[in-house]
Amino acid sequence: MELARVIGRCVATVKYPTLTGVRLLVIQPVSGVGEPQGEPIFAADAMQAGPGDLVSWVTGREAALALPDTFAPVDCAVVTIVDHAWSDRAAYGVKDGAG
Repeated sequence: MELARVIGRCVATVKYPTLTGVRLLVIQPVSGVGEPQGEPIFAADAMQAGPGDLVSWVTGREAALALPDTFAPVDCAVVTIVDHAWSDRAAYGVKDGAG
């Protein structure tokens, strides 16, 4: 699992049937100190996360297992909402980005 900040939502007018009712989020991976790292990615939302939330996400088969229909064609899913995160260099948490 890795950490990311939810930065937006994706609207799809047509979805694969097993994704009906599943929200798609745009997440920005963050470093160990909460700074943006890499490119934003799309993720299926298994936790009802909202903009600004700090979340953890998984890829691969584990992403599909987080959804109600485990045969959904997804490669990335938000699996937890993180209240606070600590590292040896920083502490940060919900919707504050800084600590």
